[in-house]
Amino acid sequence: MINIKPRIESNELRMYRLLNSRKILLNEEATHLARLEKGYEGELLFDERVERLSKEWLVLNDMLFESNNTEFQIDSVIIAQKPILLFEIKNYEGDYYIVDDDWYYINGTQIQNPVSQLERKEVLFRRLLRELGYNIPIESYLLFVNPDFHLYNAPRNQSIIFSTQLNRFFEQLNKIPTNINEHYNKFAHKLISLHKTESRFTKTPKYTYGELRKGITCASCDSFNQKIVGSILECACGNTENVTSAIFRSIEEYNLLFPARKITTSNIYEWCNGIKSKRTIQRLLSNNYKHIRHGKSSYFIVKNHIG
Repeated sequence: MINIKPRIESNELRMYRLLNSRKILLNEEATHLARLEKGYEGELLFDERVERLSKEWLVLNDMLFESNNTEFQIDSVIIAQKPILLFEIKNYEGDYYIVDDDWYYINGTQIQNPVSQLERKEVLFRRLLRELGYNIPIESYLLFVNPDFHLYNAPRNQSIIFSTQLNRFFEQLNKIPTNINEHYNKFAHKLISLHKTESRFTKTPKYTYGELRKGITCASCDSFNQKIVGSILECACGNTENVTSAIFRSIEEYNLLFPARKITTSNIYEWCNGIKSKRTIQRLLSNNYKHIRHGKSSYFIVKNHIG
């Protein structure tokens, strides 16, 4: 497999993780974070299976497109010459059932019909390809990767793949002929150029700078239970990190959570809870960020920042 667009945590998931370590989330926020974590975990399980395939296919993960003012997200796109494979990955756990095409959790709570979701995405993707001048066959699959998922009244739908069927499914995928050439490489990069980095419908929690705990969290367990030993941060969980790297990571987190706040020596010193002197923070910023002087005030931006 040639993974030309690797899967990474969404900014939404990253933000919720950061907030979870710096404040107490509301119940609905904690539930949403758990849902995001569960979904991402399922996608990584899928990625592990894909990496075992021996094909030289082109893989694009977490693609967000827009066609005719309609956004749609596809968990994974695999360009296998013909057809193009679309995957919707679900990490549902527990018992579910279907009544008249409506899907329910076992306690009676109705959920969105994932088959209908996938069908809608396939229609939109076909339309996008037509707009680009491509007429390539598409096959779409809905994968349930969690072995602890059960669906009562499951339909006989070949596009639905349950965890017990995954081995046979990937064996069949491995039999699809492969002949990826430059034409398909250009097509893949055209799709990447159309990918949107942020959705209009991303759920952003409400928070203020003042309510968040300041300091550098552990890169492994997200706790503040760390101490400095020389130039190293040591966490109670056993993780170690260079202090300078930890400061840069904290600056990235600060910038993600507060894009409208300036990156200044004082702001970063406060955000890192005085882990190093202001002089050290000033030196790190001056050597690694672009210095913007504006009258009596000055601030820093990422060097490749445009605007």
